[in-house]
Amino acid sequence: MAIKDALLAEFDHEMGTTRRLLDRLPDDRLPWKPHERSRSLGGLATHLASLPRWGEFILNNTVFDLAGAPPSDEEKRSRRELVEFFDGKVRTTRAWLDKTDAELAALWTLKRDGHEMFTLPRAAAFRSFVVCHSVHHRGQLSVYLRLNDIPVPAMYGPSADEG
Repeated sequence: MAIKDALLAEFDHEMGTTRRLLDRLPDDRLPWKPHERSRSLGGLATHLASLPRWGEFILNNTVFDLAGAPPSDEEKRSRRELVEFFDGKVRTTRAWLDKTDAELAALWTLKRDGHEMFTLPRAAAFRSFVVCHSVHHRGQLSVYLRLNDIPVPAMYGPSADEG
């Protein structure tokens, strides 16, 4: 199996699960925060929806310096806007995954202000920054939903709300 095929299968599965979670967001609860230092429900969902964009930085470059990172996306104000934003990022990133094994095994370096933080094979960087990072924030978002008594979708098996 090609590296691309394995990454696509994992990406499609995890992004589908993320999409089901985003579909649950109620527009009237997006400003809600569990704590004063926490992101709002809408802010966390916007961050989660933007994570596939890291595919651009990883799959189309060999080095990325955080000093040149684009500003954070403006917090989305509705579920519809969040889902459309997410779907666009997923479509674009999925197309960028059309790489050879050699391209996906090539090294990718993350820097901060010109200083190397680490270097990983591109496929590993993609899994970490896009897939695993999404799973992490999806877990946070599922807790936000639970705290607002919004049914949590099944993810890796049944949830308390879905069998």
